Amino acid sequence: MMDGHTTLYGFIAHPAAHSLSPLIHNTSFRALGINAAYLAFDINTDTLEVMVAAIRAMGIGGMNLSLPLKTDVIPLLDAVTPRAKRLNAVNTIINRDGQLTGDTTDGQGFVDALEYQGIQIAGKRLTILGAGGAGRSIIGAAIDAGVAHIGVFKRQNATFADRKRQLESWSDKVSVLPYDDEQAMVQSVSDSQIVVNTTNVGMAHDQAMPVSQAVMAAITPQHIIFDAIYFPLVTPFLAAAKIKGAQTFNGIGMLVQQAAGSFFEWTGQKMPIDQVMAAVNEAVASRQTN
Repeated sequence: MMDGHTTLYGFIAHPAAHSLSPLIHNTSFRALGINAAYLAFDINTDTLEVMVAAIRAMGIGGMNLSLPLKTDVIPLLDAVTPRAKRLNAVNTIINRDGQLTGDTTDGQGFVDALEYQGIQIAGKRLTILGAGGAGRSIIGAAIDAGVAHIGVFKRQNATFADRKRQLESWSDKVSVLPYDDEQAMVQSVSDSQIVVNTTNVGMAHDQAMPVSQAVMAAITPQHIIFDAIYFPLVTPFLAAAKIKGAQTFNGIGMLVQQAAGSFFEWTGQKMPIDQVMAAVNEAVASRQTN
């Protein structure tokens, strides 16, 4: 029951109605007996400044954001964390007495999702497919977690050279290569323990694969295959990797763990991960059958 003491949190995006964030956070509030509520707000760039002013004026505890608001919001905040500054992206706003700080929990969500499964990425070699927002956040967090090397494969378009310079400037452990260099990708996958798809290939009812058959042939039972997509729960990439005997994970773990990062910054409490994972899996499975 909401009352005059209820703290409000929320998600701002355009569109926003599809988000699983209200389910994740409200499940957590109920489980822990926290007097708070989390709502989704359909906000675009034109109304973002008004929304940020409302966060201050109404004492809203915090917000999550999606693209392109993750970057647009930065000039409107009082401070951003070092990891958010590195990515030039904020997915979490923390309101402390009217002072708004921006942070990004996306990449750490990936690290924590694997740790939840008993997998440490320190000292391991990674191959990451794609260098968009999700890819860059994972790269940054993986560097911080102490990986041995990251082979990043990006489409060789107009942004390739700038993105290569940016990512390789973060660490000498990062190599950015053209996505269509099949031989390099095969070698990178062969040398890696973890392969991560951050592209949208395989999303929803897309039956396409993010890699060629030659790259798939390099996947073994010793590999960990992670797909940041969670709709569907099993992408064609994960299905093919499972046939090869690899250990596979979809994006639900990362979705929940990045939310857990925000939740902890807002409340100082740990999210009840098991309960939330069960609720999210049920919700996604229901959407797939409807």
